[in-house]
Amino acid sequence: MMEENNNKKTQQESEVSKEDLERLELLHRTHEKKGKQLTIDGESGSLREIDELRGLIGNQLDNPEEKYEIYYGGIRKLLMDHLPKGKDYKQMRDIIYDEKNIFLNIGKRKSDGGGVRGSDGRMAFQPVMKDILDVVIMWVGGSQNPFDLYRDLYLLNEKHGYPHEQYDDSTRGMANAMLKLAEDDEITE
Repeated sequence: MMEENNNKKTQQESEVSKEDLERLELLHRTHEKKGKQLTIDGESGSLREIDELRGLIGNQLDNPEEKYEIYYGGIRKLLMDHLPKGKDYKQMRDIIYDEKNIFLNIGKRKSDGGGVRGSDGRMAFQPVMKDILDVVIMWVGGSQNPFDLYRDLYLLNEKHGYPHEQYDDSTRGMANAMLKLAEDDEITE
């Protein structure tokens, strides 16, 4: 009798109910690859695997080497080579860099986080980096007046609805003067 009970118990433990199998099947399916599916090629009638995600993303995948070249070999190098150097121009350069970084960081300002932006322009999306690079290249090929570059970056942020950095009174005065001088230069040209 006791041996019979043990056999029943062992048999029950080894049997898996239909509901348990369904649950296990569902759990197994949750770990299957997503984003790929089979499709039938209309012309040949053969089955093909389609990577839907890659198709959706297309060419928007970032290339780290290209990003590095755009940022360091393009944007940063051109700005360092063509913006005025020295302590006397530091505040002006910082204001220009702030506008550039707001755009690269999709509207994030340092002033929103108590001096910490919480993102890094070097990791911006490549199309965003290319937009800034285009502005800088146009500026280098054009006037090379830092006020014009500030205006162009300011307007680029305006176009995308991004805010501008909030400054103390003296820095805000400098930023406003740069914008005004760039507008005045544009009117006289």
